Amino acid sequence: MVSSTRRTTSSLSATTAAAIAAAAAALMVSVAFATAQYTPATPAAPGAAAAGAAAGATPAAPYTPATPGAAGAAPSVPAGPLDIAQLGAKGDGTSDSTAFVLQAWKNACNATGTQKIVIPPGNYLTGALNLKGPCTSSIILRLDGNLLGTGDLNAYKTNWIEVEHVDNFAINGHGIIDGQGPLVWTHNQCNKNYNCKILPNSLVIDYSTNVTVRGITLKNSKFFHLNIYESKNVVIDKVTITSPGDSPNTDGIHVGDSTNITISSTTIAAGDDCISIGPGTKMVRVNGVRCGPGHGISVGSLGRYKDEKDVEDIIVTNCTIKGTTNGLRIKSYEDSKSQLRATKFLYDGITMDNVSYPIIIDQKYCPNNICSASGTSKVAVTDIVFKNIVGTSATPEAVTLNCANNLPCQGIQLHNVDLKYAGQGNTTLSVCKNVAGKSSNVAKELACV
Repeated sequence: MVSSTRRTTSSLSATTAAAIAAAAAALMVSVAFATAQYTPATPAAPGAAAAGAAAGATPAAPYTPATPGAAGAAPSVPAGPLDIAQLGAKGDGTSDSTAFVLQAWKNACNATGTQKIVIPPGNYLTGALNLKGPCTSSIILRLDGNLLGTGDLNAYKTNWIEVEHVDNFAINGHGIIDGQGPLVWTHNQCNKNYNCKILPNSLVIDYSTNVTVRGITLKNSKFFHLNIYESKNVVIDKVTITSPGDSPNTDGIHVGDSTNITISSTTIAAGDDCISIGPGTKMVRVNGVRCGPGHGISVGSLGRYKDEKDVEDIIVTNCTIKGTTNGLRIKSYEDSKSQLRATKFLYDGITMDNVSYPIIIDQKYCPNNICSASGTSKVAVTDIVFKNIVGTSATPEAVTLNCANNLPCQGIQLHNVDLKYAGQGNTTLSVCKNVAGKSSNVAKELACV
C-alpha cells in the first residue's frame, strides 16, 4: 500500500458538516437494510484485553445487523425511473452510461422512503460517478449487471464510484464492479516515486453512515478496490475482490479515520494489502476472510503525516492467509511525524499457508529509503495479542517483532502459535528487538517475548 492516509477529497466546511449532521439525524430510522449500532463493552484498563485473551476469554463478536423494520417515511414516487436501462443506458460494454447512472441517483436521492436503483444484466461502461448526498431517502443500489470503469483517465477527477455524505445506503447483488485496471496499470509510477500520482480507486465510501456492501464482486481496480474514509457503521459481507498478485497498489479494502467497520466472509486476491487499516480507525471486526495473493492484513503505514490519530480495538478472527508476502502486519514509519498509538489488537484463529512473514511488527518501516536514518518513532505499539496462529511460513523468519529503540513495543503476547518453515534445510525462527511481553504454548524458537 502506498499511503494509508492520502486523500483527494477536501475537508467539510462547518456549514456543510452541520447540514449533513441534521440530515443524518432525520434519517436515523429503521430502514429496510438498516444496520444496528455496535455497542462496545466498557473499556478495560490498558493491558486487560490482552490479559483476557491470554486467559482464554472469548473475543467480542462482530455486531449483528438489526431486523429490518418499516421505513421511516412513506416512499414517494421518484421524479424518474431508477432502472438505468429504462433511462436509456445500453449494456453493450462500449456505450457511455455515466449520465444514466447519475440521473438514477438524482431521482432516488431526491425522493423519500427507501428507493432502489437497478443496474440490470449487461455491461455498462462509465466514467466518474459521484453519488453525492445528503439524500432525503434511503437508497439501495441493486447490482445485477456489471459496471466497467473507462480506461480514459481524463474521465476522472479523483475516484471512479464515490459515495459521499450519504446515510443509510446499501449496494448488493451478484454483479461486478470492474475497474479495467490492465488498461492503465502502466501509468502507475508508485514503485519509482512514493509521492506518485494516484490512479482512481474503484469504490469509495466517504463521510457516510450505515452502509452495507454485500454479495458483489470488485475486480481489477486501477488503484484500491474499496476505500472507506471518515465513515461509521459499515458492513462488508460476502464480497469477492480479485486482481493479479502483481497488479500495482490494488489494495482490497482500505479503512481510514472510520469507526465500527465489519468485514466478514469475504475473499480477497490483490496486488497489495488484502485489508489495510489506517490512522484514526477504531472498532474493526474482521472475520472469515480469505486473503491471497497479496500483502496480507495490515495496520499502517502509521506516522507518515502530521496529526494522525490512534488505531484502537481491532479484532481479526477465523481468517486464512495464503501465499502472501506478509501475514498479520503492523507498520509505522521510522521517523514518524505524528504521535499516536496502535493498541488493543487481537488476532485469533488465523491459518497461514506458505506466507513469507506470517507475524510482523515493524516500527522501522521506510519505503523507498525516504526516512531519516536517525529517525525517532512516535508511534506506540501496545497490547497486541497473537493467539491460535498456525500453519506454514515461506521463509524461516516466521515471527518478526522489530520495534523502535526509543519506544519499545509493550504488552505483545504470543499464545498457541505454531508456525513451521515450509522449505528445506532451515529451522523456523523469530527475530525480536525492543519488545516487552510474554509467550505461552509457543515453540522455543518462536518464543522471543
